[in-house]
Amino acid sequence: MFKRVNNNINLASQEQDISTYWDKINAFDNSMLKRKDQKIFRFYDGPPFPTGSPHYGNLLAGVIKDIVPRYWTMRGYYVERRFGWDVHGLPIEMEVQKQLGLDDPQQIDEFGIGKFNEACRSQVQTNTENWERVTRKIGRWVDFENDYKTMDIDFMESVWWVFKNLWENDLIYKDYKVLPYSWSAATPLSNFEANMDYRDVEDPSIFFTLKARSDYNEIKKNDNFLVWTTTPWCIPGNLAIAVGKDIKYIRIRIDQEYYWIAEELVDELGDYEFTEVSKSLGSDLIGGEYFPAYSEFEDEYSNGAFRIIHSDDTNTLAGSGLVSQAPAYGESDFYALKNAGIEVIVDPVTLSGKFDNSVLGIEGMNVKEADKIIMNQLKDRGSLFSQKTEMHSYPFCWRTGTPLIYKAIPTWFVRVEKIRERMVELNKETHWVPGFIGEKRFSNWLENARDWAISRNRYWGSCIPVWINIEDPSDQICIGSIEELEELSGVKVDDLHKHYLDDVVIEVNGNKYTRTTEVLDCWFESGSMPYGQQHYPFENKENFLDGFPADFIAEGLDQTRGWFYTLTILSVALFDSVAFKNCITTGMILAEDGRKMSKSLKNYPDPEELLNSYGGDSLRAYLINSPVVRGEPLKFSEEGVQLVTRNVILPLWNSYTFFSNYANADQITMDELSKADPVEERSLMDQWIISTLQSLIKTVNEKMENYYLYEVVPPLINFIDELTNWYVRSNRKRFWKEKGVDDKDKINAFKTLHEVLLEFSKTMAPVLPFICEEIYQGLVEEENTSIHYENYPVANENLINKDLENEILIAKNIIKASRNIRLKVEIPNKQPLNSLSIITADVELQRQIRNVEQLILNELNVKKIIFEENVSEWIKYDCKPNYQVLGPKLGKKINELKKELNTKSQDDVTDLIEKGFFLFHGEKISVDDLDLQLVAVNEIDNQDIVGDYLISLNTNVDNELLEERLSREVVSLVQKKRKDSGYDITDRISTIVYSRDKLLLSAIQKHEKYIMNETLSLDFKAIDEPGSESLLDYSLTIELSKS
Repeated sequence: MFKRVNNNINLASQEQDISTYWDKINAFDNSMLKRKDQKIFRFYDGPPFPTGSPHYGNLLAGVIKDIVPRYWTMRGYYVERRFGWDVHGLPIEMEVQKQLGLDDPQQIDEFGIGKFNEACRSQVQTNTENWERVTRKIGRWVDFENDYKTMDIDFMESVWWVFKNLWENDLIYKDYKVLPYSWSAATPLSNFEANMDYRDVEDPSIFFTLKARSDYNEIKKNDNFLVWTTTPWCIPGNLAIAVGKDIKYIRIRIDQEYYWIAEELVDELGDYEFTEVSKSLGSDLIGGEYFPAYSEFEDEYSNGAFRIIHSDDTNTLAGSGLVSQAPAYGESDFYALKNAGIEVIVDPVTLSGKFDNSVLGIEGMNVKEADKIIMNQLKDRGSLFSQKTEMHSYPFCWRTGTPLIYKAIPTWFVRVEKIRERMVELNKETHWVPGFIGEKRFSNWLENARDWAISRNRYWGSCIPVWINIEDPSDQICIGSIEELEELSGVKVDDLHKHYLDDVVIEVNGNKYTRTTEVLDCWFESGSMPYGQQHYPFENKENFLDGFPADFIAEGLDQTRGWFYTLTILSVALFDSVAFKNCITTGMILAEDGRKMSKSLKNYPDPEELLNSYGGDSLRAYLINSPVVRGEPLKFSEEGVQLVTRNVILPLWNSYTFFSNYANADQITMDELSKADPVEERSLMDQWIISTLQSLIKTVNEKMENYYLYEVVPPLINFIDELTNWYVRSNRKRFWKEKGVDDKDKINAFKTLHEVLLEFSKTMAPVLPFICEEIYQGLVEEENTSIHYENYPVANENLINKDLENEILIAKNIIKASRNIRLKVEIPNKQPLNSLSIITADVELQRQIRNVEQLILNELNVKKIIFEENVSEWIKYDCKPNYQVLGPKLGKKINELKKELNTKSQDDVTDLIEKGFFLFHGEKISVDDLDLQLVAVNEIDNQDIVGDYLISLNTNVDNELLEERLSREVVSLVQKKRKDSGYDITDRISTIVYSRDKLLLSAIQKHEKYIMNETLSLDFKAIDEPGSESLLDYSLTIELSKS
């Protein structure tokens, strides 16, 4: 027998009980064991950094990575779900540095690299508890016990295998290049990392002067080159001035000084009065020489420095057309000097982003802090022409939150440009959701991909497995496995971290080799996770190949330049294949005010506190039914979670409690349900809700198979509305019938609701796992089972009746429009009305409405439907030009067309619609180019247009109708008193009504039987005595007692 269930539910508490139940029956493991021998469905879990607690972006990704595996598991696939941790790199190092009070690499070296790395290892192991707890609350099933960490020796060995394969395919090289550089982390970053955090900042924009050394073409000795820069700190490293060879420059005089500036940019001089002296093309300036702003590096003049050179990047969009070139701090500068044949570089900035002692006055200063001092020095020397500030977008370190600089540094690279075209081509094989992410954003990113800087001058990470000959650095050995290293070094290797390997020396043919000092970018490791998590190719070779490429991955939009990108590089380089077949990409989650979520601003609710208040299902439903799953931003709102709870979770729960409590009250058994009529012999509404569910199941499977979650969840949620607000509400009386009175119809109703709740719970289970499990447990008799052991529903086409679904849809549209009329004229639905007129000559529509007539009458509380076929007396077409379409085509003639349309009769317009066009000045005007609207001939409040027909509600209320309403109002009052008195839904009562109002007493007398049936009153009396409570314009008192 079905159990009694409390309507009031604490979702978070209930979910905790469900989690405990899952633990008790080992539900997660068992759900997979049941599919152990089935086809593999592989998905990759992008490894997060175990720092802090998961944010909403992590939770969103986790929800998607739970929904899809649950779905495919229920579809019969074996879906392994191992959690992964990206535990190397800056996030952990920055935490540990802060804890140990270490500011820079020098202090780490003094502290001891071994001690520092072991502190990082310990920190990793203390940071995972928050993630496990919150992941459990969000309802995600994932294996934390059998997780993988990028610091595991097996994982790191697979990373070495990846590196060596790239090495052997000539895809690894080391070079001296200008790269994005994080001075706070003392390491270079890759170009895609530099794109991860741009911020609007205010920086100086200055013009300063450099004096010509000698005459050169139109240049005269001591002429001032007016040079522009937005990075004054780079001026000490200046080695050239870049011009554009095809740009026109002018020599001007201001007071007694001569200046060079691009002709197109003289407006930059502002209020300065000047005289033009001569002109010259940039090509004629190239080769000119000047004195540096700082004499500390004057010796480089003899090596070709302090010349005017050409750069393709010099333009006249802003500045002066003469650009300072500091090749140590700008990639464009670096190559401009190289192309000019100047092999010179100076770099007075240390790895910590501070000036060394080579430049007087700024020793030990951070580069950004030095800007002001440098400008003052230029001013004191008479070289600062003008200064201002400007707002612009500038890259920041994505981990430390400090401004990046660009710095020339020796770095290891992957030759991405060599495989770029192949990456673009293979990307077309991946199914992206939404499509534009892969087809445009990611594809465009791949088309412009550059060689990837993979080395980091850090400590806690996978070591670059290259040993270099001490005597001959060009002689290098790349190691691809532990066995290979042990064989070559003779050293037993138990750990692959820096503090273990830096002392390992390889000797071959009398030559000694030591390891290069750098570690790998942690993005290289995350891109290697398909191989590392399975220790491929050292173990699990067949298992790996069975599931490669992955069937599915999911992460946020930012990963198009992160994890998606590194996965793609390595899979194309290693296997000439995509890494994943399907990818769901989500948009960014912002605070409610539209800004980035910020802990310091406290502009978003704490995720765990929100889960404790509303539960995991509510947050899941809110996130997954939002713009974010379409790749668009979401402004996170706690009110939105509340609305989902109120409009989705609780209505579903209420439908279940309605079934369970009434089944319990009537002691309905499974055996009785099994005796229900076949579906085709049940009531119209039974057939409709079953057909609607089967159609839903068909749609959901089609969309889930293609990963369109944003097209899956809305119809699922809409079905809850269909179930609660249409089926259950319109069929309540069938459930309330006394047992023994038309039991067949009662059992059919219970059977239908039981079937629908059970099948819908299975369908919804991947999305709302907690509440669907709770409902499932109340609908089945088997113990120690789970809804997630079930096979996912497959639509029964024989039960789908599209004609019936369409007819009910027509009925619902009429009902909604009629209710709106009632609101407009202020007549509540409790007030019965005589008739509803439907104005249409469409015979097929009339037939469809007649099929669902009883539903319409019941829902609208109307006695009859009248069809009116004299349409022209009720409806007319309003016909105007579509100005947006026809305006450009007809020009001024469009006003003439408007007049002609106004003169057309309704018969003319009808003929036009049937033909599909009409002639205007010999030109065909399509009906699609017109703005055609059906409108009522007479605008009256009790009418409304529904589709292509009109409805008119008879709102006249006589005494008979009023009495019927009063009887309904009495029922409502009695039901409220029952609830306030704490009566059970099955309790029979005695009811006495006191009133002196004749009309009210007459209403009670005429509808006594109806009132007694609705209120479960075994005894009922109406007494002509004064009442003290108000009912519309009448007074009454109601007394109840249990019978």
